[in-house]
Amino acid sequence: MLRLPEYLKRPIIDTEKTKIVRNILKTKCLNTVCDGARCPNKSECYSANTATFLIMGNVCTRNCRYCNISPARPGPLDKNEPRHIAEAVKELGLKFAVITSVTRDDLPDGGAGHFKKCIEEIRKISDAKIEILTPDFKGNRKALDLIIEAHPDVFNHNIETVRALFKTARPQGDYDTSLEVLKYVKDNSDIITKSGFIVVLGEERLIIESTLIDLKNAGVNIVTVGQYIQPSKQHLETVKYYTLEEFEELKKLTKQTGIKNYQIGPLVRSSYHASSLFEAAL
Repeated sequence: MLRLPEYLKRPIIDTEKTKIVRNILKTKCLNTVCDGARCPNKSECYSANTATFLIMGNVCTRNCRYCNISPARPGPLDKNEPRHIAEAVKELGLKFAVITSVTRDDLPDGGAGHFKKCIEEIRKISDAKIEILTPDFKGNRKALDLIIEAHPDVFNHNIETVRALFKTARPQGDYDTSLEVLKYVKDNSDIITKSGFIVVLGEERLIIESTLIDLKNAGVNIVTVGQYIQPSKQHLETVKYYTLEEFEELKKLTKQTGIKNYQIGPLVRSSYHASSLFEAAL
């Protein structure tokens, strides 16, 4: 494994605020992608009284080679989870809530109905804006219709990587299906759409530009780009760490493709500064 550059290291911060967030999550029996995916920004976000909720369990039906969430057979859905998510949003005083999930290919709707219930429960007791980060639902349009009906403020589905690396990084996914999911939501609603990817292998400028253009053509309003950090020796190998200067070049490239709202940097993840990106997109 490559040595981690200093600009990719984040200290572990433990304050009263982070303890409050962890306690609320524990009390409500909730998972977060912050812990499951070993996000480098976890301490910063917990200190700001926020977290990205991970619903439908903490194991996944897929085995993406970059992801730290374990593949396994999931258990049944927790029918109380939507209410507990809503209660946590209220207790944390969130003005902007982000909800993501493991992939649940074992469910007929891929879990779209569960996302819908979470959104509905939050809106019963909170005026928080809601962003959801979903799997591809295998392109199931009935599942996507459930999401559109629930009308989150932001619909996020990450493309995750460039076309050339898709089958290596996401062997159970499909690049075009992900684009079609984003385009379907955009074409059939007024919901702000969002997507993102990670750089890992020193992808060439033209390949990255092609991905950005594909996202722009799918109507995506917000794009995030960050550096992949290999979780373990068993995961997809990091071939290159992009320099800070190269990330500045990616910002210029993204702007040139016509994407106005973006967050790009070494430690950027899809839900990082999500509220600010939403406000800018409005």
